Parts: sequence; C-alpha cells; structure tokens
Amino acid sequence: MSNIPADLRYTKEHEYIRPTDDAAIVAIGITDFAQGELGDIVYVELPKVGATYGSHDVFGTVEAVKAVSELYMPVAGEVVEINGRLDGEPALINTDPYGDGWMIKVRVAAGGDAGLLSAAEYTSVVGE
Repeated sequence: MSNIPADLRYTKEHEYIRPTDDAAIVAIGITDFAQGELGDIVYVELPKVGATYGSHDVFGTVEAVKAVSELYMPVAGEVVEINGRLDGEPALINTDPYGDGWMIKVRVAAGGDAGLLSAAEYTSVVGE
C-alpha cells in the first residue's frame, strides 16, 4: 500500500504539491505510488530555474530501469528552485519521495492550482 500523506494535494498523473514556508511557493515531486510503479529511478531531467509552465505542461522526465515517464506540472507557475541532489542521487525519489526526493519548487501563478486532488480523492484514483 502506498504512502499518501493527507496534507498534500495530488494530480491524476501522480505528482504531488507540498506547501513550503513561503505561501506562494510549493514543492513538487512524484508520489510514492508512482515511484513504486516505475521501480529503481536512475536519472531525472528537470527544468532550469526561471522556466514557466502552465498546469499540466510537461516539465521534465524521470528514467527508471524499466521505463521513462514524463513529469506533468500540477500547477501553473515559475520554477524557483531545483533539487540538485537528484543529479547524483536520483534514488532519493524511491527512498523518500515526499522528503529529500522532491524535484522542483514553483512560485504558483494566481489561480494556478485549480483541479488538484485531496489525499482521499487520489487514493480512489490509485485504487488503494
């Protein structure tokens, strides 16, 4: 059974957003369910700081031993920080997807976080 923290919000594509100390900025990564489905993650391609995206735009890829998957932006906004540790330690996504395995931090555009799922709604999506 996957870990689905109640205080996060989710997408149907298996990304999550986590609030940060700055109310305008969220951390984004993939869910425990997603990393489990992918298997051992060996490489992550992330955008540059300053890049802007609309909700549902592709912002990068994650490569596992058995598959490559696109990453979809759960909110509209501007990338303000990249998790540089993932360059040398992509397996952090497998071992700690909601902590050290976060991918990017984004300054959310006004109204840019519509359509996200609660933990209960996401649990229904993954069938757990």
